[in-house]
Amino acid sequence: MTLLITGSAGHLGEALMRTLRAAGRPARGLDIKPSPWTDHVGAITDRAFVASCMRGVDAVIHAATLHKPHIVTHTDQDFIDTNITGTLVLLEAAVAAGIGAFVFTSTTSAFGAALTPAAGEPAAWITEAVAPIPRNIYGTTKVAAESLCELFARRHRLPVIVLRTSRFFPEEDDDPVRRAAHSMTNAQANELLHRRVDIADAVGAHLRALNRAAAIRFARYIISAATPFTPGDCAELRRDAAAVVHRLYPDCAALYEAQGWSLFPQIDRVYDSRRARDELGWRPAYDFAHVLASLRRGEDVRSPLARAVGSKGYHGETYAEGPYPVA
Repeated sequence: MTLLITGSAGHLGEALMRTLRAAGRPARGLDIKPSPWTDHVGAITDRAFVASCMRGVDAVIHAATLHKPHIVTHTDQDFIDTNITGTLVLLEAAVAAGIGAFVFTSTTSAFGAALTPAAGEPAAWITEAVAPIPRNIYGTTKVAAESLCELFARRHRLPVIVLRTSRFFPEEDDDPVRRAAHSMTNAQANELLHRRVDIADAVGAHLRALNRAAAIRFARYIISAATPFTPGDCAELRRDAAAVVHRLYPDCAALYEAQGWSLFPQIDRVYDSRRARDELGWRPAYDFAHVLASLRRGEDVRSPLARAVGSKGYHGETYAEGPYPVA
């Protein structure tokens, strides 16, 4: 099976290409930027270019996108062109080429305002049943692209799986308060409790989705590290998240103290990826228990793949006020 990976110069695209090439699986990378992992350089909005890339391909993983870090540096029209029109062009080309499976990388940012409970309310428990309320052009265009995927699955019987991935980027948080309170590694370890997935597990989810697409036909899944929490923890997570974590992991306090780390005082949302684990047979390995086991052994908490891909940034310049401009 020959795979076409869009966004091959990005974090997830490179991780997919590295994994597939290491396994000896035929894969072609497509990106607007050249890279060692990109075979076809061009825009996904170029119909002739995309059609040529689709020749001899059996399945597509569509990871190319404009992200939240591009909101200030790109126009709304740029987001519409790349995230909506680009997805439409790929779907049309996939149908024309008789592609057997199409996996679309979406985002938990699609949930938008549904992720932030009112003051005094419990943390939001986020499953696939929660209705998206996009709060910016990024979320709006990703939800629209998801709807195009569903339309093509229904109208053209193209097997499509939509994966709403949580955070897997290695860059620092865009929130200056959180950056000041926690080191990047500390914060990202904490996020594995409720809103992050290691890039190696994100790759695994995409490959499992390819394998299951023909049988499932269409579905959306949340992709995030398996949380140790339950809905019954949500009220306390909003009041005192550390107390919940210490109850579940009694040795966490000592391990964190040795690192000079701290837990988040509050957690406002928890992504539940149980459906992806049950229906795709996906088994994420890099969860919070893995973090603590790595600290006990004095090892890096990230996967080897995450370390190999590293930090790419989202722009050709650096910013003194954070990883990317937010206003």
